[in-house]
Amino acid sequence: MAHIGYFGAGTWGVSLASILARNGHTVTMWTRNPAFAELLQTTRVHPKLPGCPLPASITFTSRLTQALDDAEVVVESVTSSGVRPLFQQLAATRVPIILTSKGIEQDSGLLLPEVVAQVVGHNLIGCLSGPSHAEEVIQGLPASVVCSGYDEGVILLTQELFTTPSFRIYPNGDVAGVAFGGAMKNVVAIACGISDGLGCGDNAKAVLMTRGLHEMRKLAPVKGCKAETLNGLSGMGDLCVTCLSKHSRNARFGRLLAEGLSAEAARQQIGMAVEGAYTCLSVYQLAKKHGIPVPITEATYSILYGGLSPKEAVQLLMQRTVKEEHL
Repeated sequence: MAHIGYFGAGTWGVSLASILARNGHTVTMWTRNPAFAELLQTTRVHPKLPGCPLPASITFTSRLTQALDDAEVVVESVTSSGVRPLFQQLAATRVPIILTSKGIEQDSGLLLPEVVAQVVGHNLIGCLSGPSHAEEVIQGLPASVVCSGYDEGVILLTQELFTTPSFRIYPNGDVAGVAFGGAMKNVVAIACGISDGLGCGDNAKAVLMTRGLHEMRKLAPVKGCKAETLNGLSGMGDLCVTCLSKHSRNARFGRLLAEGLSAEAARQQIGMAVEGAYTCLSVYQLAKKHGIPVPITEATYSILYGGLSPKEAVQLLMQRTVKEEHL
């Protein structure tokens, strides 16, 4: 059995760490907040996952070196904006790295596996993605996700570490497609949340999900993705759960925006990272750089960063020139 150094103790992190521990591995889990590390170590329950006790073989710490000491594998679940700063501190590590965060770095346009490869200088990097809310995974409810990586051995390792009777993992060699789908679907989920908050109905949400997937497929070649990967668990699967689930932070964030809250006030009310708000700017930058129209993303960007009201955004989308549907 392996000793895992786990970085990031949010709800998703502790859910996956619980899988690792129940599979017989020991886990040392890092969070930068010493008080929060002490709380988790003492209570053995994440405050946002009440009623879900954490296995005794998980140790919590706020010391980075303690989590890294003797680690045979490194797993991360930090915010997407925190991935580069984290791995700048872990740059000397040469053990396999498994990424579970979903995002695209702002300004550089790099997918998170690309960010980590650039920082650590090796390709022993894998990622785990797909429709999998922490609130259900930690309870052992059935879920299927996909794993990928630059190295076949890391893909197999990810399957071996995380597979359980209720957590099924499909391998996929398209690391760019897996990472991209998991990132961009959060932007579409914000748009769906805005639509729900405005009372636009199920028909409108179906349009946003369908055309949002189309935007994902249009941008996929820019990052070297296989468009068909986006039809799978890390694309359409994750898009469905993030747009439709009561657990979705991104959709809830969109609903709060529609109610009139500012982006910052909405983030504070949610109390956790809203990855779609960060990634929206990254996707907007990529689309502009390559001259690819992505109207749903552009509307969401204009609400978040350009002062456009949600109602005005809906009006602009509905007034667009109708063209033949291309899939």
